[in-house]
Amino acid sequence: MKSTSALVLIQIFVVQFLVLQCVSQDFDFFYFVLQWPGAYCDTKKSCCYPTTGKPDADFGIHGLWPNNNDGSYPSNCDSSSPFDGSEISDLKSKMQTEWPTLACPSGSGMSFWAHEWNKHGTCSESVLDQHGYFETALNLKEQVDLLGALKNAGIQPDGKFYSLNSISQAISTATGFTPGIECNVDENGNSQLYQIYLCVDNSATNLIKCPLLPRGKCSSRVEFPKF
Repeated sequence: MKSTSALVLIQIFVVQFLVLQCVSQDFDFFYFVLQWPGAYCDTKKSCCYPTTGKPDADFGIHGLWPNNNDGSYPSNCDSSSPFDGSEISDLKSKMQTEWPTLACPSGSGMSFWAHEWNKHGTCSESVLDQHGYFETALNLKEQVDLLGALKNAGIQPDGKFYSLNSISQAISTATGFTPGIECNVDENGNSQLYQIYLCVDNSATNLIKCPLLPRGKCSSRVEFPKF
């Protein structure tokens, strides 16, 4: 009897643990975040090109981040599922183009991708495994041509200043949804276009209206730096 009771208690504990794990990984939507390399590099901190060479002059993926409607977000959800580069060997070439690292010292991108998976990707395991997480982000990038949308509106990465409203409108017209826009500052303290946030449903399938837009610390007119 004692062994049976102990077994039942263990089973109950395991079920409760699994429930808590699932709850900890619940989230409402994803932020799909793309960054302009010219703004990343045009700061006092500067940047380092990856070991594969200078990235294309295009928006690169920063991450696909589970988020909640109240502004909170889960992170580092599953230490038992660390990043494994062999899981994405078939995606590596495309990721080096679409998801390049600009951090110093120069790297291949593996450390950047490991950080994104360990901090954010592990919190989406109820929907995406490791390969699916990175593949989904790459597919979203194919759907969203931010640079093309801005150029079609006469907004070029030429070092000139453009109204924040015109940038938002150009992206809204192209995607159907208002983006979140984040700025940083160049070496002279000018506000410049840095990151664009688009929202994706919690099945990682469709762009949606953002339940919450991040505060981007942008001026009414921002620089679109060259790269």
